Amino acid sequence: MNELDCTACQTQLHGYLDQELDPAMAANVTAHLALCTACKHLYAEAKVLKISVKRHAPYYSAPESLVASVLAAVAPASPSPLERWRKWFAPAFSATALALALVLYVATPGSEQPLMDEAVSSHVRSLMGAHLNDVVSSDRHTVKPWFTGKLDFSPPVVDYSAQGFPLLGGRLDYLQHQTTAALSYGRAKHIINVFILPTPDADKPSQSQTIRGFNVVSWQAGHMRFVLVSDVEKGELETFGKLLRDGV
Repeated sequence: MNELDCTACQTQLHGYLDQELDPAMAANVTAHLALCTACKHLYAEAKVLKISVKRHAPYYSAPESLVASVLAAVAPASPSPLERWRKWFAPAFSATALALALVLYVATPGSEQPLMDEAVSSHVRSLMGAHLNDVVSSDRHTVKPWFTGKLDFSPPVVDYSAQGFPLLGGRLDYLQHQTTAALSYGRAKHIINVFILPTPDADKPSQSQTIRGFNVVSWQAGHMRFVLVSDVEKGELETFGKLLRDGV
């Protein structure tokens, strides 16, 4: 009998994903995921994140001079003063190199790439099943209050039907280890997903890119991060993004 509740299951998800659980616990998690849509969704998000990190996280090779100094430090020979110096300070150089690599990784714009990849994956999933919207309405006064109590922030909700981008509804999503607001808009026969999540970072200007054939527009304003994903033309998505920025 599976006795896991959602809280217990979610604490085991990463161990389950990495195949680190014992057979009995793994069987319990499998049984719970088969019955619980919410936990199954969290598991899918964690799996996507793991794949994205493997694909996009940068790897740094140690410089040849550092490798040589480390090998010299552990060589079975009578150490000279220079070799003793290398033996003691090579770890410090290694730690410094690692710290520098981490700083470069955090500072580079590519550090936001996992979020963009997650957003594209969530966009694709929303189109594959019946989970495009939890609340279906073009009335902002219906959609916005629906999020109350479900998020620890209030996402801006505006209908742009007059400009050719009608509001279709909204749902809860999960990006970057936090619950996210997802609004859906229409453009002809296309769907635009707008992901909104809080961030402590400063404002950032709009930027555009293409990921796996989908256009992505993102920016940060007022401690909110906005990510738009769609297969509409890049120029149309940028136009819609400007409408959102001006309306917030």
